[in-house]
Amino acid sequence: MRRKLFFASAIVVAVLSAIGAFAQQEDAQTVTFLGQHVTSEKIALGQRVYGEYCASCHGASLEGQPDWKRRLENGRMPAPPHDETGHTWHHSDQDLFDITKLGVGGVVAGYESDMPAFGDILSDKEITAALAFIKSTWPERQRDVQARISAKDGGGS
Repeated sequence: MRRKLFFASAIVVAVLSAIGAFAQQEDAQTVTFLGQHVTSEKIALGQRVYGEYCASCHGASLEGQPDWKRRLENGRMPAPPHDETGHTWHHSDQDLFDITKLGVGGVVAGYESDMPAFGDILSDKEITAALAFIKSTWPERQRDVQARISAKDGGGS
């Protein structure tokens, strides 16, 4: 009987250890947006929204348009990448949300951009999810830098 109890206890300890290790791994992978933890379901929604509304310009792999740093013939800038090679992670959560919802011209008066304002197309939840998805693809370094920028902006991380 003692042997069975010992064996059962050992299994419980092993399971709890595995759960704890998994939880620590999950914490290391945690994505937040505007100071709120983002669930895997929200990231999945964001991936769908990104695919439907953003990928045609910003790329299916978040790579942006070719020569994204060089102005187009119409004087506007190409769509930048949203991966770690672009500058998206240089902006706070709140700035990214505002740019997406209001358009660049809605944030920077007089700036002309090919990116539409999505405030009448997507809900705040969908905008937040798309941006959370983008953040979830960044390496830890970019997420850390962007979190500090967001914290300074008062918009969480």
